[in-house]
Formats: sequence, C-alpha cells, structure tokens
Amino acid sequence: MKRSIGAICALVALSACQPAVPDSAAGVFYDEKTGEHRRTALPPANAVSQETIPDAPQIATIEPAPVVATVPPAQSVASTPLVTTTTAQPQTAAAAASTVPSASSTASAANDAASIASETTAALAAASANSGVQPLHASPSNPAPQVFSNPGISDENDFAAVDGRRSIEADAARRAQNKANYTVIQPTAVPVRTGDAGPNIVAYALETKHPVGTKVYSRLKIGGASRYEKACAKFGSDEAAQRAFLEKGGPKRDRLGVDPDGDGYACKWDPSPFRVAAGN
Repeated sequence: MKRSIGAICALVALSACQPAVPDSAAGVFYDEKTGEHRRTALPPANAVSQETIPDAPQIATIEPAPVVATVPPAQSVASTPLVTTTTAQPQTAAAAASTVPSASSTASAANDAASIASETTAALAAASANSGVQPLHASPSNPAPQVFSNPGISDENDFAAVDGRRSIEADAARRAQNKANYTVIQPTAVPVRTGDAGPNIVAYALETKHPVGTKVYSRLKIGGASRYEKACAKFGSDEAAQRAFLEKGGPKRDRLGVDPDGDGYACKWDPSPFRVAAGN
C-alpha cells in the first residue's frame, strides 16, 4: 500500500513540473530593406495558439485499512479428557456360548446345501437328457473317460489287444491267405501312338531349333493384325492352334492366318518348355 501511495505522489509532482509551451511568434528577424536585425514584441497567447492546458487532476489519497489479527483463544488442556486404554477382560462362559452357532442356524445351512445339491442334480439330469451323453464332472481327481471300440483307430499293432482276439495259429493262417491273394502285375510295353491323333506338337517342338519370332517361311500380308487376332481367338489354347496349324499344311503354309511372322509357330505357342524338359 505504501508503494502505491508513493507512485501516485510521483505522478502528481511530474505533472506540476510540466514546462510551458514556448512562444514561436516572438524572436529576432532580419529586415532586408534596412539590413538590420529587429526584435518583435510578444503577441498575446491566444493569438499564437488556442490550445489550453488543463489543470492537473486531483488524486484522492486512500488510507489503508488497519489489519487486525485475530488469535483464537487457547484451549484448556484440562477440558479435553485423555483417552485411556482398557485392559482386556477374560471372556465369561455366557459370552463364549453366544459365539457358538446354534442348532437352528446349523440346520438352516444344511437345508441350503441340500437344496443346492438337488438343483445341481436336476440340471445335470436335464443336460444329459438333451444331449444323450452323461456330462463329465470337472474335478482334478476325475480322469478323462476312456474311449472304447473306436472304428477310426486300428489296434493291429497292439500285441496285448490282438492276443486276446486271435491265437498264433490263426494269425499264421491269415498271413498265408494274404500271401495267396497277392498278385504281381508284370509291366507291359508302352502303347504306340497311332497316326489318327493328329500332329504331335511335342515332336515338332523337338525337331525345330530356331526361337520364336525368327522368320523361316514366307507369308503374304493379307488382313494384317486384325486377321491374326480373329484367327487365334477361335481356338481355346495356343496348343490347339498349333495342332490345327500343322494339320492345315503348316508350317510351310498358313491357311488359317495364325502365323503371320513365318516362324512356324501358331499364335503365341512356344516350343521352349518342351525343349527344356527334353534336355533335363
């Protein structure tokens, strides 16, 4: 608060020391006619400027309110009683008897357990009736059920299982029967391909040596690329186009328009895979 009052007083002092506006109309001037310096009289203040300087503002001084510290009255120590610790007393026979559960509460707990057990039994019976399979009781002491007579698993390699069903003599007779029924099929010669199956494109691929795109046969440029695309679109595969191309006089003649570049290969048929397979 004292700092605020000091700052206000400093502002008032600075406003009181404001200098007066100099009079620019008065002074010395040079007279060109006479060649002398002359001093002019001071004109009135209102002739120079109509500006008026307002009075310094009056600042009211505010006195700070006194600060009164309130101290709470001291409490008397004797007015608050001290908390004492009681010594544990031995429990009497009547109090001990009150903590023991009565016969009625024991009977109620037994009835609740019997009710829960009956409800559980009914639920298990209902579940088994719905699925037809007796439910398993989840318990660490309850092992997994053993599967018997599983038709998907053979126990022929289990000597203990087979020993109970067959004797050694019966097993020997069974082996003799299986040996008598065993038939060895002798290999025969590979059938010879007849000429009715059409041209053999595999043999043609192995007979030729030049790559795709190498011109070997002369062709007439009739129809251009449009004829070539339409002709190849008629076949389901490039192998079928090559077979038909050879049947119609290929590779020397291209009656179907499937070999415009004259390499002897119809459409996009490539003999390279057959040559690689034969080389391996």
